[in-house]
Amino acid sequence: MLQSLSPRIVFFGLTAIAITSIAFAMLYLEDQLGLAACPLCMTQRLFIVLVGAVGLMAGLHNPSGWGRRVYGALCTLAALAGGAVAARHVWLQHLPADQVPACGPSLEYMLDTLPFSETLSIVMMGDGNCADTVWTFMGFSIPEQTLALFTVVTIICLWQTLRSR
Repeated sequence: MLQSLSPRIVFFGLTAIAITSIAFAMLYLEDQLGLAACPLCMTQRLFIVLVGAVGLMAGLHNPSGWGRRVYGALCTLAALAGGAVAARHVWLQHLPADQVPACGPSLEYMLDTLPFSETLSIVMMGDGNCADTVWTFMGFSIPEQTLALFTVVTIICLWQTLRSR
């Protein structure tokens, strides 16, 4: 059954997952619930958008053979990177209170005042804002749900990369 799915449909499906995820984050979590995204959340969103963009390009291009594998590998890399950031975020949320890093300046301030490489380093480390669990669904925090999403997307991307067709 899965083998009969066209690569184009799978890539467009990855794009639909990305669009749905970003729409949920922006329209529901931010607009409806009023939750502000921390720097690690924003970084995870970047990787979700990257997966969606690669999926869209691949779906429009409709490659076969090596082209499908290259697009699949790019999606896999983006999903793995996003999963690594989400895993770091989950780890921060499970630290004992006395080990949580201090809260830092806003992302906008850092981008305006610090070199990009330093801002990137600080963002990837996370801070006290990232350790707060502000919303859960079925007992899972937003970063835990995002880690699960990246895991599923990684599996789909790997399957797309390695399947024969």
